[in-house]
Amino acid sequence: MEENKHISFVQPLEALRPVTLTEMDSVKLMNRIDSKYLTTEAVLLRILSAAAAAGYRVLVTESMRISPYDSVYFDTAGLKMFYDHRNGRLVRQKVRTRSYVNSGTTFLEIKRKNNKGRTKKKRIGIPAGELTGFKADGAACEYLASHSPFRSEDLSPSVETLFHRITLVNPAFTERLTIDTRLCFKNFRTGKETSLQDAVIIELKQDGRAESRMKSILLDLRVKPVRVSKYCIALTLTDPLAKTGRFKEKVRTLEKTIGKKLVTI
Repeated sequence: MEENKHISFVQPLEALRPVTLTEMDSVKLMNRIDSKYLTTEAVLLRILSAAAAAGYRVLVTESMRISPYDSVYFDTAGLKMFYDHRNGRLVRQKVRTRSYVNSGTTFLEIKRKNNKGRTKKKRIGIPAGELTGFKADGAACEYLASHSPFRSEDLSPSVETLFHRITLVNPAFTERLTIDTRLCFKNFRTGKETSLQDAVIIELKQDGRAESRMKSILLDLRVKPVRVSKYCIALTLTDPLAKTGRFKEKVRTLEKTIGKKLVTI
């Protein structure tokens, strides 16, 4: 795809104090509330400036404040995981592999949402060469079978998502913020590709008992919460035969936010 012009966040992130992965892992968010937000790279500059003034810290891994991610979502031939989400099924799963490019580590991840809206993630390390397929890995297949109703032989790569992630934590360590930019999608089954151009997806994970300075920052900048799934948006944009239903409205919200039409090739 033609490369979009993007804003560089390297310099703005220098204004935030670093935090290590070990320190981040010590953050225990009990009674956690997750919220997603949609905005643009231009607004993100203002969010980062306000976050620095409020004492937020930025995760640094491999000496980098921005981390590229490469994920592959798997699904059945009939796209059961996609349709479970589209149809509003309360208990559902997603199965993906994810490569943390800076560190070179790769995992098979199983995300399960329960009927109370809580999401739990389980994962196992796999070789980097298994990003697009792990059926020959006995340990990974056994792990999937023990944590999911799906079996490896019933799944195949559906969509690849690539993006850059910034992770922030507040001074009290009562909330984390993941900020995803430069999102690009490729559909393995249709061969179609697209990107979200300068759209930014933010996920705020906070302790439900604590006040959130970030929520106030986002409200001041008129960044509103929105329910959005990268996998479901990606499939909506790249599979013309899928019955995408309400996700088409999500795409229109994305286009309205960035003021541009999303193009699939």
